[in-house]
Amino acid sequence: MSDLFQPWTIGEITFRNRIFVSPMCQYSSEEGHPTDWHFVHLGSRAVGGAGLVMFEATAVTPVGRITPDDSGIWGDDHVASFKRVIDFIRSQGAAAGMQLAHAGRKASCDAPWRGGRALGEHEGGWQPVAPSARAFSENAPTPTAMDTETIAETVTAFANAAKRALAAGVQVIEVHAAHGYLLHEFLSPLSNTRDDDYGGSLSNRARLPLEVVRAVRAVWPNDLPLFVRISCSDWVDEGWDIEQSVQFARWLKAEGVDVIDCSGGGNTPKADIPVGPGYQTGFAETIRREAGIATGAVGMITESVQAEHILHSGQADCVLMAREMLRDPYFPLRAADELHGVQANWPVQYERAARRR
Repeated sequence: MSDLFQPWTIGEITFRNRIFVSPMCQYSSEEGHPTDWHFVHLGSRAVGGAGLVMFEATAVTPVGRITPDDSGIWGDDHVASFKRVIDFIRSQGAAAGMQLAHAGRKASCDAPWRGGRALGEHEGGWQPVAPSARAFSENAPTPTAMDTETIAETVTAFANAAKRALAAGVQVIEVHAAHGYLLHEFLSPLSNTRDDDYGGSLSNRARLPLEVVRAVRAVWPNDLPLFVRISCSDWVDEGWDIEQSVQFARWLKAEGVDVIDCSGGGNTPKADIPVGPGYQTGFAETIRREAGIATGAVGMITESVQAEHILHSGQADCVLMAREMLRDPYFPLRAADELHGVQANWPVQYERAARRR
């Protein structure tokens, strides 16, 4: 039996395989609500045989959006919009997940295909918030440093978003603490220069992310999986690194987190990232071994044999795929064929294509 296609049970959820659709921002929502684009985009990947289909970074507050067109679940009226898509994902045999996020200082930008520049308030933008009044880049706006009241409100917003996700039928929550967004900004000394209880030492910088996870876990059923995505390195000297990530992962495990989704970068435009096939799988392997927690590998995983090797060699417990899933929503069906001897989960409507003659 292929390791990649071995079912995996966490709590009451059994994933049919270890191929997970990574959260991928589409910048195509309307006031936070998913649209027909999301129904087709995510639904096709559930039809394509993935074990988990994850909604993109979904903002817990309006100011937590990257762009005005980001997905969001800050209001009760969002629940029904998401439920339509989630119900279809689940009907196709995939588990439905959602990544809860706050963009922090990287908020209030235009869509990437329009240049991604910062938007002023007269253009539909807003004032970003962050741990410290430090801009992401020379061309980015200086965010407002969050006071303790705003920090507490943000923790509550994450918990309320998790409740709404549960009401919409979500089965897996992932807390986004990576890629230079708010929770990563608190973790990294590059972006967090506070001198109160939320800055300075590693335990202080990790305080808000841990408070968020604790609040989410308190409202999220114990028998449903909780993931956290982290950037395991800033790829910059004196920044966040794998050693701090291991300790953070240990703390997350103690808070009831089931899986660490091991990504990297995003907190500075000056990082020198050695991008290449599987360039981040070593992070997943290190955290899995040293923190004793299940991990997901992500980053330039594009081939079935490569994904199989990651699992078979014990580097991770699952793979999260993004760009290859954009190129081929039916990658799991193709991978099953390429790895031989694996029974693919072809939808009955497509069974003619499964037969080679």
